[in-house]
Amino acid sequence: MLQTRNVKLVLANFTLLWCNNVRGGPDLTIYNQEFAVVRDTVPLELAKGANEVRFTNITAHAETDSIILRDPAGKTKFQIVEQNYIADPLSQALLLSQSEGKTLEFQVIRQGQAPEIVQGKLIRSAYVMHNSGIRRYGQQYYSGQSAYGGYDGSMNEPIVEVNGKLQFGLPGTPLFPPLASDAILKPTIHWIIETESPGKLDAEVTYVTGGMSWEADYNLVSPKDSDELELIGWVTMDNQSGKGFENARIKLMAGDVNKLRRDHSGGGGGGQSLFGGSGTPPVTEQSFDEYHLYTLQCPTSLLDRETKQVEFLRAGQISSKRVYVYDGMKVDRSRYSGPPGNYGTESNYGIESNPKVWVMREFANTAENQLGMPLPKGRLRLYRRGDDQRLEFIGENMIDHTPLDEVVRVYTGNAFDLVGNRIRTDFNLDYGKGWIDESVEITLNNHKNEPVDLRVVEHIYRASNWEIKNESQPHEKKDAETIYFQVAILANQSAKVSYTVHYFWKTVENE
Repeated sequence: MLQTRNVKLVLANFTLLWCNNVRGGPDLTIYNQEFAVVRDTVPLELAKGANEVRFTNITAHAETDSIILRDPAGKTKFQIVEQNYIADPLSQALLLSQSEGKTLEFQVIRQGQAPEIVQGKLIRSAYVMHNSGIRRYGQQYYSGQSAYGGYDGSMNEPIVEVNGKLQFGLPGTPLFPPLASDAILKPTIHWIIETESPGKLDAEVTYVTGGMSWEADYNLVSPKDSDELELIGWVTMDNQSGKGFENARIKLMAGDVNKLRRDHSGGGGGGQSLFGGSGTPPVTEQSFDEYHLYTLQCPTSLLDRETKQVEFLRAGQISSKRVYVYDGMKVDRSRYSGPPGNYGTESNYGIESNPKVWVMREFANTAENQLGMPLPKGRLRLYRRGDDQRLEFIGENMIDHTPLDEVVRVYTGNAFDLVGNRIRTDFNLDYGKGWIDESVEITLNNHKNEPVDLRVVEHIYRASNWEIKNESQPHEKKDAETIYFQVAILANQSAKVSYTVHYFWKTVENE
């Protein structure tokens, strides 16, 4: 036992040493709302007066009005007089658009022949609009740019005049003059910075960017004859920002942060470990303002168009339980599209029956249950081991952000061997006196070779005033419009639930 513990300590120390030896790059805080905050370093060598600075280490989806450039040491004072963002890097389409009205050389290669140079005047480039403009200005911009480029939904071709005749499409591969010194090869920020304090400094640039996201995934495994769970949690980070990040220090923000989005329609606690095993946790968690921040302990590279996964949670011996729920009232949404309260006196509303019994999984997010840390929202998958100890997938669903000491409750599917049937046995309405009596009978069939406890949910929707009468067993009131019955059903047996609900309301006649 002591030897195993020493091995784990050595591994933990090795992990810390490895992390400390990795040279850190930029800082990333990725939000689970498809954006991120980037903090990077910009080496500046400023002369007194105005300075032109180009910063090419920026994403293609940067929100330029969010940029903050400052001296982290607070020693050098400067002002950004002008900021220009060029997010349309060099491409054939861009060079063609800059050559409209000019005569270009085109290299034509035919099979079995030497390359031939053909000259042609570029009448229209059919330049494809850039995505940043579409994101900012929406459909109207898209339509205008499409018309300018000659985009008709199926073709987007340049027009070239060759030997006095017009043709659609390029006659060959265009050959362009050498690049100018100011050619943009990737997204670039062009600053004009003014200062009275000349010198060198490593400035810090911070900005918000789109094109990045993260999400949590949870894999739960239970033995064949037990509801005790093992849990493995992953965070998946996706980078579609147009820029790679080498050895980045990454944090993941969980919570519902209010983030404004453009309309394109044309109009504090201490840190806790989230790793249940031994050694250094790869991800730690702490409260941050009204949200929760998860920090990757080691720098890692997140390349452009890369998806990266990191295990952030591993726990075992989690007590859970299966909950069977029967919500038997079925509503024809093609006929009844409004809320239930709109059909209070409609005699045929809610008389159809749903035969399915839901299977729910519940477990407490507490320290006593081997968890007890904030769980970010994500997909939860449930597996069970079979007789051969192989894992079989038995359901999945999404969970919302779940704080400490709350219960995780998730629907995983419908029970095969449990069937329900709900019928209305009586309905009486006296609108003049302001009352309705409605009687319901529910039959539950258990085809399992074991007993089950089942929760029967009923919706009391016809009026705000009501009372339950003639019930076959006591009900529990969940809220003003919902009651439920706990029903124990023996193996291969059936059970019934029946009740009458009396609705009443005031009318002009009985006031």
